[in-house]
Amino acid sequence: MSKSKIWIFIILFCSGWMGAQSKTNTSEVPHPKLVVGIVVDQMRWDYLYRYYDKYGNDGFKRMLNTGYSVNNVHIPYIPTYTAVGHTSIFTGSVPAIHGIAGNDWYDRDLKQSVYCTSDDQVQPIGTESKKDGQHSPHRLLATTITDQLRLATNFQGKVVGVSLKDRASILPAGHNPNAAFWFDDSTGNFITSSYYMQNLPQWLKDFNAKKYPEQLLKEGWNTLLPIEEYTESSPDDVKWEGLLGSVEKPVFPYKNLSQDYKKSHGIIRATPFGNTLTLKLAEAALSGYQLGEDNITDFLTINMASTDYVGHMFGPNSIEVEDTYIRLDRELASFFKYLDGKIGKGNYTVFLSADHGGAHSIEFMKEHQMPADFYQLSSRSLNPILQNKFGSGQLISTIMNNQVYLNREEIEKNNLDFNEVEKFVISEISKNPAVIFVESMKKVGSASIPEPIKTRIINGYNWNRSGDIQVIMKDGYLSSSNKTGTTHGAWNSYDSHIPLLFMGWGIEKGETNKAYSMTDIAPTLAALLKIQFPSGTVGVPITEVLGE
Repeated sequence: MSKSKIWIFIILFCSGWMGAQSKTNTSEVPHPKLVVGIVVDQMRWDYLYRYYDKYGNDGFKRMLNTGYSVNNVHIPYIPTYTAVGHTSIFTGSVPAIHGIAGNDWYDRDLKQSVYCTSDDQVQPIGTESKKDGQHSPHRLLATTITDQLRLATNFQGKVVGVSLKDRASILPAGHNPNAAFWFDDSTGNFITSSYYMQNLPQWLKDFNAKKYPEQLLKEGWNTLLPIEEYTESSPDDVKWEGLLGSVEKPVFPYKNLSQDYKKSHGIIRATPFGNTLTLKLAEAALSGYQLGEDNITDFLTINMASTDYVGHMFGPNSIEVEDTYIRLDRELASFFKYLDGKIGKGNYTVFLSADHGGAHSIEFMKEHQMPADFYQLSSRSLNPILQNKFGSGQLISTIMNNQVYLNREEIEKNNLDFNEVEKFVISEISKNPAVIFVESMKKVGSASIPEPIKTRIINGYNWNRSGDIQVIMKDGYLSSSNKTGTTHGAWNSYDSHIPLLFMGWGIEKGETNKAYSMTDIAPTLAALLKIQFPSGTVGVPITEVLGE
């Protein structure tokens, strides 16, 4: 061997040995500069592939083709509502533990419905509206993955939450973030509460001053592609779609959005431009808080809420929903490009999931000979029957979240047996042809209800906030208040099967069809970051995502 070859061999050997030493002797635990959690409201899993051919290469497809896709993720509780979904993703827990039992629930002590984040002990910041601004996470009973990052970094890692919805900004950001911001319909601005700060930061004042909603709605809303290419959806004019703003028919183009916005700022929520606005705010927050610009991991939570508002108004089979997702795909591509330039490709980790799915519209299902119908379930119809049976017509306090709250004080005052009243109410509700199961929350563990429904009832039952009786409707049955569009909340796959994509730092490339839960997201992130699980975690890390 020549001397030159020997020296080349020695140099390569030494450089390899030194490289190995540098990896094994590093003084720092490896971590990404930034974690971005994107939760797309009301995104059914099948939307990833239903519109796949119309997506570009740099949005959803970038995550699918370069990241890891977990294809069989379900929500492990009922009711499948927004606040519960966001909380369960970021706590790795379920309502029985984290306490967020619905968007709203009945407070037996206050004898009234309460909203998940309402808090009259804080003041609105950026608005005069107490309804829009008095919010905090004070009803959240467990820590989030964002809380754990703050704790693990001695509060040096920054956490910010953004959404059009207060609950979808507040609950993911946890108890002690740097900020949480949400949209205020009364002003058309993003706001916060005194729980977080006493004044809006200057960068947000500057952002609000640009009046982005007015700019985004100026030209109205037409389809991004020629309308004849939307072959995955129903015709544009169908009877089961709702009316957006001042239109007389649910058809493109929606020309009057600019004028409609002047009358009601909240209209931007039910257009794809609400997502555009949210991602603009996310970019401004990244710069405003200098997220991902040092060696301590930061966390940005983003909720794309307009997909939910559009879905509720038009239903999953509408051109409006399809156009919203095609546009969101482009918006995500632009956002990822922004992150590549600002944080550096490979320096950040992104996950994308959903808080729940959505059922097809009832009239759409009926037109195509699918099982579906409306149902009615109210205390107004049941209390008169209870009056005849027990001599009191006030034995049900309310029915919400498909749960019956019995009036315990009224039952006691009339010297009635609680179990007898409960049993009678269950018997009466079971006569409803839309009902498939109805059971006492305290007895559900031994009830003849198949899995996974039984476990999902148990996981969703918070003893202090949930009702006494759980009602399960037949597949495809929606409340009679949903004549157009759709809703969600059930255990069925159309509501519970959600997407889960990971991409970026520390993430393997691939996919799996193994069964996982929404509650597995937070512990997977904790394993990635090498920090403690959130306090109420019931999920487990998805090890394939991490290459383990």
